[in-house]
Amino acid sequence: MRSTLKTPTSSHAWQDLPLAQVPDSLQLDNIKTQLDLILMALEALAGIGSEAMLQAAADLNLESVVSDRVGLWRLRQSNPQRKSSGGRKKLDVEEARSLVLIICHLAKQHQELIRRAVTLLEQMTEQNSEPHRTALLGDYLDTFVNTYQERMEQGDEVSMDVLNQLAFKLLIDLLFYSDSHGHRRLWLALLGSASA
Repeated sequence: MRSTLKTPTSSHAWQDLPLAQVPDSLQLDNIKTQLDLILMALEALAGIGSEAMLQAAADLNLESVVSDRVGLWRLRQSNPQRKSSGGRKKLDVEEARSLVLIICHLAKQHQELIRRAVTLLEQMTEQNSEPHRTALLGDYLDTFVNTYQERMEQGDEVSMDVLNQLAFKLLIDLLFYSDSHGHRRLWLALLGSASA
């Protein structure tokens, strides 16, 4: 028997993720990369791991798509920019939609932390201070940069400035994805960037 909390999230939210036409393989590669980067930012800020992602999948009744650590790892490895030792999988549209719902579910759970980090970033920017000098943003940046360099094919070749800008952009994006319509915003952003 499904709980009343799960049903609206998975069925109603799924309908909020329209698809006029199926993305081609290049567009899907772009979507895979963006989803993995957003998850990486969420991991770096909130310290979440695969258990939290699997729990989110269970909360949303998405176990058929993301059932275990291996399945989750294979979805993450589908990012073409990742260093990989094999096991790379093609991501399909339903899996992309599922990851969107999981990301936004986790972002909502950590909305207060995301909001605090974005507010701190705004304050530091207004004061012309280095954001990494605050504990929260400094830890986030260090973790994000280290994770990016460790996991991405071109990780060591990307400058620190570019990585910092990417980390802050993703942080601000997470704030938008943490609200009640975040899954729709993220989906439309992915489709827009995929076709650009």
